[in-house]
Amino acid sequence: MPFRLTPRDSSFYELFTASAQNLVEATDVLSVFIHDHARRGELAERLRDLEHAGDQSTHAIFRQLNSSFVTPFDREDIYSLASHLDDVMDFVEAAADLVVLTGLGTLPAEMSQQTALLQRAAETTAAAMPRLRTMKGLPDYWIEVNRIENEADKLYRRLLSRLYSGEFEALEVLRLKEVADQLEEAADAFEKVANVVESIAVKES
Repeated sequence: MPFRLTPRDSSFYELFTASAQNLVEATDVLSVFIHDHARRGELAERLRDLEHAGDQSTHAIFRQLNSSFVTPFDREDIYSLASHLDDVMDFVEAAADLVVLTGLGTLPAEMSQQTALLQRAAETTAAAMPRLRTMKGLPDYWIEVNRIENEADKLYRRLLSRLYSGEFEALEVLRLKEVADQLEEAADAFEKVANVVESIAVKES
């Protein structure tokens, strides 16, 4: 590592870790939400609170970015990383909101499996964020998230096949697909986070 006359702002590591940890809690709440019909309103409200907390974390990163003279890595990468973490939270919250707004009842088992994959991606991401400080052990992270995203893609296609099989009423198909799309977008956003981390690691190597 080259010697620097001006120290880098190290607060970003804590901010990214907090943002990712918020996603762990959100995906855990979503997992309960999928199964617990009686508490869906309460759990959707909890997800809205977590979405607001995620927004605050994202804004804190942007404020720090605007006020820091020397950043730990490229400014555009910091912006992209914060934005994609925020996107995950938005998609998770939107999925739950759509379930409540459209009055869906029992959800297909595939959605529970989608949520389980999001939980794994969230835990893997949260564990990786502190490693940005040293840039050590990160390849295992982005390889695992890419694997999870590939699994999520296959699961999404299986779910679409089931939705269009005639098992569900036409209106219910539309409602369920909207939710499935949000869950798939969340998995894609996790992969985008991992791709940014990989780009940062390559630049810093």
